[in-house]
Amino acid sequence: MTNPSTLYRGGVLHCPADPSATALLVSDGRIAWLGADGDAPAADRVVELDGALVTPAFVDAHVHATDTGLALSGLELSRVRSAGQLLDAVAGFAAGLPGDAVVLGHGWDESSWPDATLPDAAALDRAAGGRRVYLSQASIHSALVSSALLAACPQAAAAPGYDPSGWLRRDAHHVVRAAAQGSVTRAQRVAAQRVALQHAASLGIAAVHECGGPDISDEEDFTGLLGISGAGLPEVYGYWGELGGAARARELGAVGAGGDLFADGALGSRTAHVSQPYGDGDGCGHGYLSVEQVRDHLLDCAAHGLQGGFHAIGDAAIGTVLDGFTAAAATLGVERLRAARHRVEHAEIMSKRLIAGFVEYGIVASMQPAFDRLWGGAGRMYEARLGLDRSLESNPMGAMHGVGVALAFGSDSPVTPLDPWGSVRAAASHHNPAQRMSVRAAFAAHSRGGWRAVHLDTEGVLALGAPATFAVWSTPAGTERGLPVLLAEDPELRGPDDPTPLPVCRSTVLRGEVIYQEGSA
Repeated sequence: MTNPSTLYRGGVLHCPADPSATALLVSDGRIAWLGADGDAPAADRVVELDGALVTPAFVDAHVHATDTGLALSGLELSRVRSAGQLLDAVAGFAAGLPGDAVVLGHGWDESSWPDATLPDAAALDRAAGGRRVYLSQASIHSALVSSALLAACPQAAAAPGYDPSGWLRRDAHHVVRAAAQGSVTRAQRVAAQRVALQHAASLGIAAVHECGGPDISDEEDFTGLLGISGAGLPEVYGYWGELGGAARARELGAVGAGGDLFADGALGSRTAHVSQPYGDGDGCGHGYLSVEQVRDHLLDCAAHGLQGGFHAIGDAAIGTVLDGFTAAAATLGVERLRAARHRVEHAEIMSKRLIAGFVEYGIVASMQPAFDRLWGGAGRMYEARLGLDRSLESNPMGAMHGVGVALAFGSDSPVTPLDPWGSVRAAASHHNPAQRMSVRAAFAAHSRGGWRAVHLDTEGVLALGAPATFAVWSTPAGTERGLPVLLAEDPELRGPDDPTPLPVCRSTVLRGEVIYQEGSA
């Protein structure tokens, strides 16, 4: 039998158009019927939901799949809390490696350490037995590297951001990162990509936006990932971040010439371009693009009919990007810019003027609620970098949503873990109560918002005729209005560190195909 129909019944459907619906019929990859169990039509196959919650599947709007897979299967450092613990982790991992294999690790964050002193290159050499070591910081905008790796990349010494201690940032970091990634074989990359996508599917994620580019991955890695998109795995929508590279992005199969096209760096490495000096370091970070370069990139995207975008975290960098939009509008007109739905990734340090620019030009804000959960609030990294007042103004998702900025939520994995329900809770429980969103709005930003960001406006809903892309959830806390009680509107249930269990994915369905089933191998 070809294309058998499947009836899912006995659930709680998050379906605003039909709040009483408890069942849905899937046929030919679409939702062919919605309603009450007693009215359900016949189907070739029946799945009993047993009271489970059914929602549109999540979209993660900013990931790095290969790095995520390598972090999931390699040396994960997010839990280390000192230089000594980091060195111990390196030594233990290196002991199990063959020959002269490179030690690849990710996730250390010195802002969470009681003593933020970092180990130097020589200490990494000793811990790794002389191997080359590359350990990316949580932001992936800096890394600790061993003397052996520095020696293998002599050109890094002449690049901005070089430090003989082995803590590299800016251009020097890009040089050693490329060398470290070059040590990973094609087979290892494919395996890592599959690990990442399978893990995403197990979390109810049916699509991801891969942010690649010459400074963060390579063309083979990018096209290889696109090649396994949707083959029993979540779909992948690729963004290629190369300045003036719209034609190349289209050739590579990207949906946009943006993503990690860097207008600045990151707060964790103090390379985000901010308008006021860092409170715990010299200077205001670094802007990598000029207004003219932003303008010309947008014009290049328009010439090739492609969506564009930029990585911009600090308010100074975002200001440069918006000035570039204004310059491009002089040629293209505002409405043409709006129709393209260009993106800005992260948009962490905003102001009312910058938010107004997003509204004016119809810019999609691809944001990561986990950033506030991990680094916002008193005593954490944002306060150290920016001061408490400015830190509480960071990641203003609530204010942006309130004035109509289109939001698409993601993780920036492996910067923060793939964790869609955790991100919904983080947006609803922002450290600054003025920036909190309703749970429904946050959920929409992490589901339908990701589809809209790639111009697929009919996706991300449970509706008659819509693609059958959804997830089935166990909700230990029960349900309320189709959403888990722990994510209800009661402020007493909110909090970035709320220990209440989150929903657990039973299955993920993409266009009618089950891409994850709890308990299956």
